[in-house]
Amino acid sequence: MAAKKKKTARGRKQDRARVAGGQDYEVRYEAKKTGRSASAVKQAVKKVGNARKRVERRLGR
Repeated sequence: MAAKKKKTARGRKQDRARVAGGQDYEVRYEAKKTGRSASAVKQAVKKVGNARKRVERRLGR
């Protein structure tokens, strides 16, 4: 019997610092959070990259 794999928080902080423009649920979350449309979020990701702080700054949060 194999040992249970331990779940760690490694990588989660990095993941939260990014907005995956191709993932609809992340785009919807960011759109709801900032009060902007999903297309505006995708445009912001294209323009400034996928760093969450820069995207939110671009969207005027």
